[in-house]
Amino acid sequence: MKILIADDHTIVREGLKQILKKLPEIGQVEEATNGVDALKMIESSFYDFVILDISLPGMSGIDILKSLKLLNITSRILILSMHPEEQFAIRALKLGALGYVTKDRAGEELLAAIRKISGGGKYVSPELAEYMAFNLDSKFEITVHLKLSEREFQIMILLAKGKSSRQIASDLFISEKTVGTHRLRIMRKMGMKKNTDLTFYAINNKLIE
Repeated sequence: MKILIADDHTIVREGLKQILKKLPEIGQVEEATNGVDALKMIESSFYDFVILDISLPGMSGIDILKSLKLLNITSRILILSMHPEEQFAIRALKLGALGYVTKDRAGEELLAAIRKISGGGKYVSPELAEYMAFNLDSKFEITVHLKLSEREFQIMILLAKGKSSRQIASDLFISEKTVGTHRLRIMRKMGMKKNTDLTFYAINNKLIE
């Protein structure tokens, strides 16, 4: 089994390789330290599994999933992230990932996730499965932020945290006018009028603390 580990932290990659050694079928393990290299490697070579960090420099894991979808490239991708499942898991699964494991649970869940996906399934933690089940009656609350583009989602989170347009523009290296344009689109797509509405929504859906 040939695996690609895409993560910018050496200690994480080394830790994952130690975990993977417990699977006798694991053969070649290759590494990428940024999103651009990861995408190029997935495009040019076949991997039985790709363990993909969401927060890669150069190109995020979500952007890589979007690019693969546009290119009609199918890979068995398992997302590994420091972010809570409620924030990105559903988004990643909708874009084609077959599983989502948080970094603090990798030691417990990584091998189970690989086995589940190898058997033709998808992997989410019991906690996320329970969260999704208990929120079936709140479909709007779960899915409305999934309408946003990656950039809109990024700006929505910053607005929800109380950052001003000027601060967001500085953080993302874009103009305040661009932030304002994105804000209007975010409000329209989510059916909201004020930043406080975004804050309440983000807290209620565990997108921010």
